[in-house]
Amino acid sequence: MPKPDAPTVDWIARTAHEVNRAYCAALGDDSQLPWDEAPEWQRTSVIRGVVFHVQHPQAGPEDSHESWMREKRSAGWAYGEVKDADAKTHPCLVPFEQLAPSQQAKDYIFRAIVHQLTDSLPTTGGDSQ
Repeated sequence: MPKPDAPTVDWIARTAHEVNRAYCAALGDDSQLPWDEAPEWQRTSVIRGVVFHVQHPQAGPEDSHESWMREKRSAGWAYGEVKDADAKTHPCLVPFEQLAPSQQAKDYIFRAIVHQLTDSLPTTGGDSQ
């Protein structure tokens, strides 16, 4: 898997975020803001997710979710029945196997986007970092 530079990571993160936002909207969740309006913590979280998959290309959706949960918990988030950024609660802070299939799908989709876009990057023949 090529190692994308920072602007490319941002582009992949933006794409993954917008696909996730569309998927959420299809499920009736219109709470996701467009990338340019999303809070910094949310954009940073998506970028970290991209970097995680670039650094761990064999990681599966379960690993992606576990990484996301570690990040959230280290930032002070806890399980809550309702997602509330001010209270730092999120209903998806549970083990992957306890997520609804519609929520698990987000991790599958995210991983697929990162891998496809990263694998589609042109190679320069040298160090791609």
